[in-house]
Amino acid sequence: MENKKHDDFSLNDLGDIKKWHGYLGERMPILVYRLMQCTMMSVISRAHGIEQTSEYFRQAGVLAGREFAKNILDLTVEFNRFIIDLQAILQDLKIGILCVEAFAPATNDIIFTIEQDSEYNKLPIIMNESVSIYDEGFIAGILEAYHQNQ
Repeated sequence: MENKKHDDFSLNDLGDIKKWHGYLGERMPILVYRLMQCTMMSVISRAHGIEQTSEYFRQAGVLAGREFAKNILDLTVEFNRFIIDLQAILQDLKIGILCVEAFAPATNDIIFTIEQDSEYNKLPIIMNESVSIYDEGFIAGILEAYHQNQ
């Protein structure tokens, strides 16, 4: 990805995970993911402050969500089918369990939660901030890609 701008990221930049990761498989333990994310948040927040760090994590989540949606999900199905498919793939990939907590048909407002996600919902609050910002961005990016395709 050298010489590429942040906006130029695509899922293809990840390469052939099966090929280069061989017998270790495509998945890593949640411990390693949390270690990576916590240390990145710590280092970036020391340099830029927690508010800017949260914004970076949210933006990264949006970018990842858009690419995930465009490459993994069927963006042509009706919305209810899309949400059902999204719930299934998030659970299959062990990202988390997406729940629709509330829906207001008059305004089309939806409240989602993600249970058993890979972030810190069951860990003590780190730096007195919510660190599920990446997941928020990820879901926002997925929904943005879906709506742009409709």
